[in-house]
Amino acid sequence: MKLIQLFAVVLMGLMLASCSGKKIQYGDATAVETTTLGFGSTDLQSIAAKLVDDLVTFPPIVQMTSTRRPVVFVDKIKNKTTEHIDTESITDTVQTKLLQSGKFRFVDMTAVKAVQEQLKFQMDSGMVDPSKAAAFGKQTGAEFMLYGNMSSIVKRNSDAQDVYYKFTLKLVNLESGIMEWAGEKEIRKTGEKSFMSL
Repeated sequence: MKLIQLFAVVLMGLMLASCSGKKIQYGDATAVETTTLGFGSTDLQSIAAKLVDDLVTFPPIVQMTSTRRPVVFVDKIKNKTTEHIDTESITDTVQTKLLQSGKFRFVDMTAVKAVQEQLKFQMDSGMVDPSKAAAFGKQTGAEFMLYGNMSSIVKRNSDAQDVYYKFTLKLVNLESGIMEWAGEKEIRKTGEKSFMSL
């Protein structure tokens, strides 16, 4: 029995030594990523950069944002590809870049429940000075909605694969229903089938 326990301890030690021997290093988050033909960090960054630049330089938007910062609501991006793509991450990156441009403000619908709980706490807990408590019904409504979708076309033969992505983003006026702006970013990747796979 003791021999088995000793063997288990030695085996565990060897496993830990093996794990600790792996080399880990930091890389450039903006470096071009070509591990697979699937959607990657380089695609996300290029989509966000292209669409944000298109939006903030579109002449009617430049004119509108020259004197004020419109309030925007970002809807979920629809993923129409066959891949599992974290479209919320794309949305977050686009929203952050637009916010940092200083031309737009956003209402965060993902935080509505937490905001409600905080307001209720301030109003009802008895722990917050009523004269300094944030009140219900004072929030600003969004003027515009930013929404879009992502689609792809995948072609393959015995030797190669070709993947085409199209990301579309639109800005609509919530009151009038008029689409004020739309932008697209296309990405094409090709690779040898034996090396790269989705």
